[in-house]
Amino acid sequence: MTDLLSQIDDWGPEKVVVVSDARSGMKGVLVIDNTARGMGKGGTRMSPGVSVAEIARLARVMTWKWAGVDMFYGGAKAGIVGDPAAAGKEEILRAFARKLSNEVPREYVLGLDMGLNEYDAAIFADELGDRGAAVGSPHELGGVPYDQLGVTGYGIAESAHVAAQRRGIDLSKAAVSIQGFGAVGKAAAQRFAHYGSTIVAISTSLGALHDPNGLDLDELLQAAAEWGDDAVHHYRGLSAQPVGTELAVECDVLIPAARQDVIDATTAGKIRATLVVEGANLPADQAALKILAERKVLVVPDFVANAGGIVAAGVAMEARYSPFRPDAESILTLVSNRIRANTTDVLDESDKTDALPHDAARKIAQARVRAAMVARGQLTKGVQR
Repeated sequence: MTDLLSQIDDWGPEKVVVVSDARSGMKGVLVIDNTARGMGKGGTRMSPGVSVAEIARLARVMTWKWAGVDMFYGGAKAGIVGDPAAAGKEEILRAFARKLSNEVPREYVLGLDMGLNEYDAAIFADELGDRGAAVGSPHELGGVPYDQLGVTGYGIAESAHVAAQRRGIDLSKAAVSIQGFGAVGKAAAQRFAHYGSTIVAISTSLGALHDPNGLDLDELLQAAAEWGDDAVHHYRGLSAQPVGTELAVECDVLIPAARQDVIDATTAGKIRATLVVEGANLPADQAALKILAERKVLVVPDFVANAGGIVAAGVAMEARYSPFRPDAESILTLVSNRIRANTTDVLDESDKTDALPHDAARKIAQARVRAAMVARGQLTKGVQR
């Protein structure tokens, strides 16, 4: 906690709640980063390696992400330590909900992230007796199951389409490599296929597949539905390669859509894509971004490209207590419009100021958050740090 205290700046975090439950063994954390533009909203993840520092970093990304798409919620994130595939998940989730009953849903509303699904959102809401405590719950409960719609992956491909045009890449002829073939990666692959792109490589936590002539997406999706991450060992005619192979294959567009911190300076030097669109949060470090820029590789920032999920979550937030549910087509249209507009704004700012796209995106988001903080009387001058 000492390290986190040293990282507090004028943006936040405003509140950190660490919780535990001896009976279930639950350990978790909620970080509310900045609520100048609205109540805290962000996904909850479950992983054995969850830490307070990790959740704080991701909460800050959420602050910029909401401001970037210009929707009025604040940055927040939550995490639960544990294996989402292990027995006892429901007991742990219910304990987590109970321990956060002071904050949810007044200060934070649970969303879906790594390790949680729509039925987990339903359990969380059931435990608190409030359908507004979580978004992303099943269709049968009046929720907006945005994971099923593939909104994050859909938005990544829309962002890539805008960026590709800037680089003279025709997506209908483009080779695409996707790291991570979970909900996000699969949805992105399907949208790229809609544009006519060829998926030449994918990976899961158990390996990678690469075919320069193109992988059979239908077969991949079927294998993933049956085998999950082990789909890479059940694709006909190809042997799985080591994880990381997909980052260095020859392609036009690379989508890192797995975990954070997977592209460092060494990896950046091996990337052969012309365009990198960050599907995961924080996939590349600062050194890697500088190297890619020097190599003339355009990188679309995470909180720009993968904001489709929060656009849909924003719609779901407004529909929490409504008897009516927004239709899928209107959600996808809104995702496309917001993501494409934000990508255009960021790349325009990057070109105008000769700044890295990440710096340009952060500048736009920070200006919006700063203006809200000044309007609330939280600041009398610009944030310095």
